[in-house]
Amino acid sequence: MTPPNEPEGGGSQTLERGLAILVELGRHPEGLNTSQVAAATGFHRSIAHRLLVSLHRTGFAARDDDGRYTVGPVVPGLVGAPGPSLRTVAEPVLQRLARRLDATASLVEAVGSVAVTTLVAEPPTDGPLFWYRKGSRDPLDHGSGGLAALASGPPRAAEPDRVQAIREAGHVITHGEVNPGAHGVAAPLPGWPVRAAINVVTSDPGLAERAIPHVREAAAAIGVPGDHL
Repeated sequence: MTPPNEPEGGGSQTLERGLAILVELGRHPEGLNTSQVAAATGFHRSIAHRLLVSLHRTGFAARDDDGRYTVGPVVPGLVGAPGPSLRTVAEPVLQRLARRLDATASLVEAVGSVAVTTLVAEPPTDGPLFWYRKGSRDPLDHGSGGLAALASGPPRAAEPDRVQAIREAGHVITHGEVNPGAHGVAAPLPGWPVRAAINVVTSDPGLAERAIPHVREAAAAIGVPGDHL
């Protein structure tokens, strides 16, 4: 007898349902809410909800403030999007920025409701460092990296008021919002499939102020995907 929730002939029904939802999200770039996903796939709403939560948690789906789901930031890297990935483009830029400022530079990406540090470049000396590790997860609405990542995309309902100001200024500087003693400078990276930002974190407030033009220059060097085809 085939076990519950498993299709005949082997395989996983849960996986197949999750992939079916992902296909529907790909067909609707404007986004679908849970009820619409359920209607499109024929799944019960509770099943669609559970699968969407899992897809969102793992980055395969993104969710906006209105509860609409779209294909998440993980997917383009799996399907071989044309041109180099954001991380490939950003890595040498981060290395140069860390050497120039003698401070930790990182790439921050919005995954679900958190800002995830996906690349880190450490400075060459033991100056006034603030160590920041790859994989760090911080709130999107606090700290330079998360706020700048939000500002890299179009306006969203219920986003913090200062995000639009960051969008217009092209950078943000924060003091101790996520970690005590940390000063962050970040610039949005618009145009990529994921909301992202380049971020510098230091324990030296003077360095943070001096870093602003260098961080903006680094963001310009990363540019948009079409610059690297």
